[in-house]
Amino acid sequence: MNTRTDIQDFVAQKTLAVVGMSRAPQSFSAHAAKELRGKGYRLFPVNPNATEVQGEKCYPTLAALPEKVGGVLFLTPPAATEQAVREAVAVGVTHLWIQQGAESNDALAFCEAQNVSVVSGHCILMFAEPVTSFHRVHRFFKGLFGGVPQ
Repeated sequence: MNTRTDIQDFVAQKTLAVVGMSRAPQSFSAHAAKELRGKGYRLFPVNPNATEVQGEKCYPTLAALPEKVGGVLFLTPPAATEQAVREAVAVGVTHLWIQQGAESNDALAFCEAQNVSVVSGHCILMFAEPVTSFHRVHRFFKGLFGGVPQ
């Protein structure tokens, strides 16, 4: 279960790996990366099928990153999320965010069994400050109907 503390702890990590970063410039991952960089985050794209994404070096695995990151954002297909989460835990990352749409019951069960902080079922852009435009409206309505963790 997500808590406000889990969300705040994750967005406080200013160096993130983005697992499942797409090479497609119109993808959600490209949009999210651009917004997160604009909010001051340092990002390391991770995609085993790319060497460069958005003009930046892309890493094939979390273990290949040049430094330890504070958190990992998963933008993977649900079928790939569990293995990616296992890799994150294996390299010692303790703040995980499984973007809505990337959730896997097996990945969430693994996190629970490992006692790892994980946020899932939410869009990171609704919580990474400053929240602007559509994401601010989305967070307002989600909160209005009890969908924002307390």
